Amino acid sequence: MNTIRLTMAQALLRFLDQQYVSVDGMETKFVKGIMGIFGHGNVTGLGEALERSAGSLTFIQGKNEQGMVHAAAAFAKQHGRKQIYACTSSIGPGALNMVTAAATATVNRIPVLLLPGDNFACRQPDPVLQQLEVPADYTVSAVDAFRPVSRYFDRIVRPEQLISAAFQAMRVLTDPAETGAVTLALPQDVQAEAYDYPASFFEKRVHIIDRRPASGDAVQRAAALIAGKSRPLIVAGGGTHYADASKELAAFAEAFGIPVAETQAGKSILPWNHPQNMGAIGVTGSLAANRLAQEADVIIGIGTRYSDFTTASKSAFGREDVKFVNLNVSGFDSAKLNGLQLTADAREGLTALHQALAAANYRSGYGKTELAELKADWDSEVDRLYALESDEGLTQTRALGVVNETLLPSDVIVCAAGSLPGDLHRLWRSTEPRTYHMEYGFSCMGYEISGAFGAALAEPDRDVYAIVGDGSYLMLHSELVTSLQERKKMTVLLFDNHGFQCIHNLQRGHGSDGFGNEFRYRDSESGRLAGDYMQMDFAAHAQSMGAKAYKANTAEELRAALLQAREETVTTLIEIKVLPGTNTSGYESWWRVGVPEVSVSGKVTDSHREMAEQISKAREL
Repeated sequence: MNTIRLTMAQALLRFLDQQYVSVDGMETKFVKGIMGIFGHGNVTGLGEALERSAGSLTFIQGKNEQGMVHAAAAFAKQHGRKQIYACTSSIGPGALNMVTAAATATVNRIPVLLLPGDNFACRQPDPVLQQLEVPADYTVSAVDAFRPVSRYFDRIVRPEQLISAAFQAMRVLTDPAETGAVTLALPQDVQAEAYDYPASFFEKRVHIIDRRPASGDAVQRAAALIAGKSRPLIVAGGGTHYADASKELAAFAEAFGIPVAETQAGKSILPWNHPQNMGAIGVTGSLAANRLAQEADVIIGIGTRYSDFTTASKSAFGREDVKFVNLNVSGFDSAKLNGLQLTADAREGLTALHQALAAANYRSGYGKTELAELKADWDSEVDRLYALESDEGLTQTRALGVVNETLLPSDVIVCAAGSLPGDLHRLWRSTEPRTYHMEYGFSCMGYEISGAFGAALAEPDRDVYAIVGDGSYLMLHSELVTSLQERKKMTVLLFDNHGFQCIHNLQRGHGSDGFGNEFRYRDSESGRLAGDYMQMDFAAHAQSMGAKAYKANTAEELRAALLQAREETVTTLIEIKVLPGTNTSGYESWWRVGVPEVSVSGKVTDSHREMAEQISKAREL
């Protein structure tokens, strides 16, 4: 047998450099490169391999381990899960910094390959620097924290184990139904150990991502169920994007007169002004979509995992007799809400279901102008919110309106947490697919800037905008420096509303007077954070790292700054002062949170009773 003697780390890189995927006959190199921060757990092993034996793999230096994994996940998401960056770290804190981002990728079904350094397999220098010692189980290390947040986990304690581990990793990373974070723990001594690897291990491999067809019987069952209903509603999730099913969804909705509501992950699958597009659904939904959901007799969920924000904690669908048809490539998701399972690729499933319903001459029972009137009313509400002025300053909805009107249709926006995702889900008017990049599966604060960098790597010919609150910016902004280093421009739109105002609104809405969520100075009399707002110069902070920066306090200043930022050639930040509490809310939706049954505050116990009443109306299944 022909063999090649390499260290385990060198062999891993050579293997990754030869992995490709093929979708619909289009072949793509799967692993673009490695993002990393070096430490004693990986610098002399994988680091040496990257320095001298990287092949065509690109290396990007991260600034924060969590941030670089967010960037890698955003890159994969923007590429439709057809290309990835792997991420490497040292052992201990460097590795653990990646755990949050690993969970973010897994929850959102995004492929990322994580290569954390690990303790010495030989145990000779035990305990090594940064080792987590577990007296009851000495096989456990800090890296075991990745197990619950990974779709596949392996620890390579002998160099030859790489062969089976690498194949299993690729199996999961390229499976649309199973993908998420994949973690290969790499003990630092094993990274540097040599082995005679079979030369065939390094041959080019093309992983065919077949579109899973819909079962004929399942299609007929789904068509029969839908054909017996008059008020269907489509809930379009992220799976519609990953299946490139925009055209098929539009044709399906138009042919049968079925309205479409979009989840956070599904938004932009149809243009905002498409006649069947009723906008966002659920807790952050439009009035049009939420009213249709209450009266729908069948929900056709396409590529959605039915999160509690989508279902409004299972209260969005009001009819007791409502049925669910769940078209999803994942059997785990297609089984939700006791639905009829149509486990298939979204595009294949839509095509088959379209044919079956056409053969049955199906048409929904909505009134001639019902959908158009609902949509027109909601469009008017968006216009009102986009134009909403205040004598006290710039409202958040007005600022978003200016941004939406000024950006080009092909521009990509990235967001993740706070009050901005709700406003964007309800109000943002997308006209092209994959221009709305929202991480809302985990709603991970700090994703925004890292994610925008990843999206800019994936979309070098588009302008990418991170829309971020001041709270998220303070949590994680380090990959802004990486964007400058890599010369990948993005524009950061920083909405400064003096704190964690989304959660501030949530607590006040359930009996609190407001506690611990605003960026205020500590008051000397009360001892609480109740003094004046802290004044932070975010524009100066960005400039200190090498970015361009502007400030905007009015709609006119914001529009001018956006136009100036477009002309800049490097990453640019616009600091936008907005009034706290000027975000959207409500629109006949509800979200369950835990409200104390007992409190010294009557407002809290009143809120508990209201919550209990809402819970009694929600679905169990």
